[in-house]
Amino acid sequence: IQYKGRNIHDVLKLTVREAILFFIATPKITDKLRVLDEVGLGYLRLGQSATTLSGGEAQRMKLAAHLIPAGRAQARDGSADPEEKEERRKARAGKGALYIFDEPTTGLHFDDVSKLLAAFRKLIETGGSVLVIEHNMDVIKTADWIIDLGPEGGNRGGELVVAGPPELVAKNEKSYTGKWLARILQQNEEKSERQSNVAAGKIRSAPRRHGSTKKS
Repeated sequence: IQYKGRNIHDVLKLTVREAILFFIATPKITDKLRVLDEVGLGYLRLGQSATTLSGGEAQRMKLAAHLIPAGRAQARDGSADPEEKEERRKARAGKGALYIFDEPTTGLHFDDVSKLLAAFRKLIETGGSVLVIEHNMDVIKTADWIIDLGPEGGNRGGELVVAGPPELVAKNEKSYTGKWLARILQQNEEKSERQSNVAAGKIRSAPRRHGSTKKS
């Protein structure tokens, strides 16, 4: 049995991104595949065994499983089939839920971190709360509230160093996280200031000077 010139073996060898194009005319399939791509799993093959996933990949797979019914719930009701109704029921049940992720950026390319953060925001928009155990500063700086445990690892850690929004943590001299966070926030502030100046026309390129050089 073949579908569009491919048998089941061929289909299972497709990556998620390739499958989105292959099943472009079948929204029920592509909707689910797009969520996997949105959390940075577009490179996985459809037939890949779950036991071969890294810890970060497994975390993002669980994230995608929660995002699929949430996305369906935002669609219009109309003529929904039983499967869609069940997914919407699950999405409504997720309102007020607490989602816990343990270092979901493990193995994730830095260009895909923004996709992961967008996925977290979707869970929050549907009424959930997200708790992330993470060392990636690009994730930490976007948190509403940071709980920094330390000050060291192992037996020399486990104590609450500081808790609060990123700006407060960045001012804590005892926090290693705060020191790195302060640098990033400063860089972001300087970048925003440069962009504002450019938009306001305050920064212009220096005029090129024409002239000949003299040789002694």
